[in-house]
Amino acid sequence: MHGRAVYFVGPKEVEVRDHDVPAPDRHQVRVRTHLSAVSSGTERLVYRGEAPTDLPADESIAALEGDLSFPLTYGYAAVGEVEAVGESVDASLLGERVFSFHPHEGCFLTRPSELRSIPDDVSDGRAALLPTMETALNFVMDGRPLVGEHVVVFGQGIVGLVTTWLLAKFPLGSLTAVDCVPERRQLALDLGADAAVSPESLDHPADGADLTFELSGDPDALDDALDVTRYDGRVVVGSWYGTKRASLDLGGRFHRSRISVESSQVSTIDPELSGRWDTERRFSLAWDFLEDIPLESLVTHRLDVGDAARAYELLEDEPDDAVQILFTYGDG
Repeated sequence: MHGRAVYFVGPKEVEVRDHDVPAPDRHQVRVRTHLSAVSSGTERLVYRGEAPTDLPADESIAALEGDLSFPLTYGYAAVGEVEAVGESVDASLLGERVFSFHPHEGCFLTRPSELRSIPDDVSDGRAALLPTMETALNFVMDGRPLVGEHVVVFGQGIVGLVTTWLLAKFPLGSLTAVDCVPERRQLALDLGADAAVSPESLDHPADGADLTFELSGDPDALDDALDVTRYDGRVVVGSWYGTKRASLDLGGRFHRSRISVESSQVSTIDPELSGRWDTERRFSLAWDFLEDIPLESLVTHRLDVGDAARAYELLEDEPDDAVQILFTYGDG
């Protein structure tokens, strides 16, 4: 079978290559991709050549082998249909709609264990946001917001917006979204934030934020996040800065602030929660929330995978216009 795949071949260089996909072996299935979602934060690091190459691409995703050196395929949000199965695979999988943590490819082979069946009431577009929802849930679970707390979220890209949407469901004292792009600030308000401001005009809420999320991907924002957080507050760092370094002022107020700074990444669950929570329970919750997420306001572009280079140019040059990009596939 024929398919197309997105290759990152150098800094800000993307190619879409044709490739042949053979019949599955006895333990595999072949999936025909309908949609795949672009992870604007992580994929921009890869696109720019700012992803570290001394680490595995992702040890938790079987399809992401090797490291992040050029050339490589990348991505982890593919939605499609099982079109062929191997001899040892249950034939009932044929025709099933599935999600896979797989790079941007129009057709691919994988094991059934790497697939997740999509609930009937979740559309393909919503299913493509499964990693985003799972990530946002992990951030909120790590932050553990309490009733009446003042919460600030730096960064209103797709992950920040979904995190803001989840936090708006809590009885907080206030919820403030911070972003440089006016259109994204308006989206945050539409999703339930009490206030949405630029970093330059951010006022400290009351005595400061009890809980601050740094999701902007900008290392400079971490210093701002610390500055807005009150005594004994918490800062959850969900951004991945890649090879960029954060310069922090830890010599003044921070020294006596008892502020805690915690990294949060979706591949692991807080050890304190692991007795009651595992990835399957978190996935189940993610599917439930995906049924209600206001998809139309978040997905700004649907582009044929052949226009992949244009997608990354949009993320670089027009962040006020591009929030979530989905690739569509017409591979035959």
